[in-house]
Amino acid sequence: MRFEGAEGRWRAGLGALRNVVRQELVTRQLDRHLPKAPARVLDAGCGQGTQALRMAERGHDVTGVDASGELLDLIEPGRIRTIRSDLSELSSLFEPASFDVVLCHGVLMYLDDPGPLLTDLAALVRPGGFLSLLVRNGDALAMRPGLMGDWQAALRAFEGTGYTNRLGVRARADRRLDLTAALSARGLEVTDWYGVRVFTDLDQGGAPPPADLDALLACEERAGSTDPYRSVAALTHLIGGRQER
Repeated sequence: MRFEGAEGRWRAGLGALRNVVRQELVTRQLDRHLPKAPARVLDAGCGQGTQALRMAERGHDVTGVDASGELLDLIEPGRIRTIRSDLSELSSLFEPASFDVVLCHGVLMYLDDPGPLLTDLAALVRPGGFLSLLVRNGDALAMRPGLMGDWQAALRAFEGTGYTNRLGVRARADRRLDLTAALSARGLEVTDWYGVRVFTDLDQGGAPPPADLDALLACEERAGSTDPYRSVAALTHLIGGRQER
């Protein structure tokens, strides 16, 4: 995975506004769909465990899998179950239909072909459960370079799905309808989708004071579930459910 080697730069940005908004918005969006605790939750590519720990705080039985020992070491021992492994090994780690909720956030962008991982993730979702995917929004890839005045990068973004992210890593984006079709082919129906970071994608500073942050998050949450704003967000959050048998 191309993320390897960028852990230090990722850690340095954990307290920045962009990451605060991302994590809080995803948490709020997930809260609309989570079953009653204790559900069995897998966070595939959990990193430092922000979402996994929040799920555990809600009383869920959470397992986090990540290939980075550096990031897994940031998780306080005993808070959740952690496994250090490449995500290509998921099918050998768990039985099919093992989880009520499967999270995979900020991972697909580092894979040339996300198809095999999507297959493995979908297979782990129980009937009645769902997969939560957070991806770079390929439908609005030109927004960031365009707003920054990087016109050559914006023109390239119109023509493809590749880009260089803030970590300096070459990555790729996914289009919502393409992912919807890919999940459908694997037995999951996209029931809801959201935008994440409509207004704050360009911010490079720290989080503002709490009063301002509350208002900012309220605007981001509203925009992330409202057309046309959610369509131009930096990230797209999809909920793909498996029907009860």
